[in-house]
Amino acid sequence: MQPTWEAIQAGGKVKAILVIVAVVVVIVVALIGSSLVNIGGSQVGIVEKKLGGGSLPPGRVIAVKGENGIQAQILYPGWHFFYWPWQYNIIKMPMVEVKEGFVGLLQAADGRSLPRGTIYAPEWTEPDKMRNAEYFLDPAKGNGYKGPQLSVLKPGRYPLNTKLFNITQVAVTNVRVGTVAVIKSNVGDVVETEERLVEKGQRGIWKRPLSEAQYYLNTNAYEVTIVSIRQTKVSYTAGIERGERGKDQPLKPITVRSKDGFTFPVDVRITYRIDRDNAPRVVATVGDDELVLDKLVTPTVRATFRNNAEKVKALEYVQNRSKQEEQIELMLAKELNKYGVTVLAVRIGDVGDEKTLGALLKTQTDREIALQEQATFEEQQRAAEKKKALARTQQEAEEEKRLAPAAYGVKVAEQDKQKKIIAAGAEAEMIKITAQARAQAFEWISKVIGSNNAALIEIMKVVATDNIKITPEVMVGGSGGGAVDALMGTILKGMLEKSETGKK
Repeated sequence: MQPTWEAIQAGGKVKAILVIVAVVVVIVVALIGSSLVNIGGSQVGIVEKKLGGGSLPPGRVIAVKGENGIQAQILYPGWHFFYWPWQYNIIKMPMVEVKEGFVGLLQAADGRSLPRGTIYAPEWTEPDKMRNAEYFLDPAKGNGYKGPQLSVLKPGRYPLNTKLFNITQVAVTNVRVGTVAVIKSNVGDVVETEERLVEKGQRGIWKRPLSEAQYYLNTNAYEVTIVSIRQTKVSYTAGIERGERGKDQPLKPITVRSKDGFTFPVDVRITYRIDRDNAPRVVATVGDDELVLDKLVTPTVRATFRNNAEKVKALEYVQNRSKQEEQIELMLAKELNKYGVTVLAVRIGDVGDEKTLGALLKTQTDREIALQEQATFEEQQRAAEKKKALARTQQEAEEEKRLAPAAYGVKVAEQDKQKKIIAAGAEAEMIKITAQARAQAFEWISKVIGSNNAALIEIMKVVATDNIKITPEVMVGGSGGGAVDALMGTILKGMLEKSETGKK
């Protein structure tokens, strides 16, 4: 069956409609596609409106209410529709990345004016909201200030509207062990103080330094001075020793002039320290470590040594270095303590040289040699005297040794003499006592038996004791006392003979 003309015409109309629809769809898709924007994962889209928004208010550079120009709102990573090329210009920018060891300083290109007398916008308590440009510029919300911001960006990645915020990266404030950070604040309340030291949060030099740590500070708003609190050893010598301060070249020896007109160099070593609590005062009055050395310590040391040398003679100076050290240490400690610097030690090395003190030292050397020679001679004399005295003592000892036996013999003889005298006295006393006892006994016996009988008993005792021969040599006749008399005579004769024999 052949299609009718009407059917053919109807089919053509449908096809035409479909073609038209397809074209429209293609056109719509193309139009929508042209408004489609893709923002990469590490990017943000800065939107610039070209038509349909009107002009920005005077003094503003970022649009908040859809005005023509750079918009506060940014496009985050992903797909975004209806940003027609004829109406918007999309600027793709990398996210802001603050590297480790750095801090990001922010400068806002738009916002309200800073209060009079301030140069930094106050620090935000909610930094996430500050980084949102729409919130920052909204008068009813953030109402942020134009200009330098006290708030900073810590290490990390941030999707920021870089047309509003200009980012400058500076090194983080790193306070190392053995140092402190003295802060001079350019923000905060202004207070009047004679010491130029203020509390934290006030404008000026903070009384308390920061200890070792990392601090994310706006180093434009807070000026940081790092001060060493370790011992510092400085040498004013011809050569530098390990561990000493001295820049590229060692500091020159200190030249002094003595009371008697000698000019000579003195090698000096000074050890000092800035205590932690004194660091702000040092910075307020002098400056950093280098200025402390160059503008305070070195001039004070040189002046003190020169002034002190004018009071003594050169030879006295050479001979009494320890006294000079003590005096100068006290003087330096008193002077430098005014600025918060503590003196730990003062040491004097070489004093003078051949050129400056050669003649003086030679004279002193010659004098010392002469004194030593004199002392040696005197010592030799004393030794000779001691030797002589020793010889005399030895001779006396020999004499005493030789005379000792004779003296001992005399002493022994004297003792024997005394012994014999005592023995004789004792014997005489014994005889006396014995005789007295016998006489008393004889007297008692005589009273009882008669004197003749008592005499006879005594004679018999003698005969028995001394073994006397009693045979009579004569014959005696008669009676009465003749026999007794004869016997007595015989006994007495025997005793007499015995006595004479003993004498021989």
